Amino acid sequence: MRKRRKWGLYGAFLALLLLFGFYQFFAYVLKDTWSERKEAEAIATSRAALTEIDRTQKSIWDENAIYWVLTGKNKAGTDMMVWVRFTTDGKPVQGDSAVHAEELSQGTSEKRMRKIIASSLPGIQIKRLLPGAYNGEYAWQLFYKEGDRYYYRFYRFSDGEQIGDGYSLPNR
Repeated sequence: MRKRRKWGLYGAFLALLLLFGFYQFFAYVLKDTWSERKEAEAIATSRAALTEIDRTQKSIWDENAIYWVLTGKNKAGTDMMVWVRFTTDGKPVQGDSAVHAEELSQGTSEKRMRKIIASSLPGIQIKRLLPGAYNGEYAWQLFYKEGDRYYYRFYRFSDGEQIGDGYSLPNR
């Protein structure tokens, strides 16, 4: 009886040790992403005067730019969208092009963008719709499935118009 209890305690200790190890590995892998996100939120709060952050999303499309796009409210309670640009090294870009903020009412909201997509591309299955940048323009990035193929399309944030022809991903 004592041996069973002893091995049970060893097993429980080993299980806890493994869980702790998995947590430490997970935290180590995501540490850079978490710190980048915190830095983007701090920049948006200080330079774009966001007082409340509702959503933070990372957008990577161009080879030389990463954008963290934040939605929230400013001091006046206006819904805002803020693009914070980072380098591929994970450092925030310095200068005037580092932060771009727009009132959501001056652009296309996600809800409105989904309506535009539904009317122009009926029958597709939207996999992901997120704000970002495409060819130097602030845009909505649409990843969708039509039939058995996947596609990317980009829509201008300011007016919801499609930018370019989009991309078809190869079938496997």
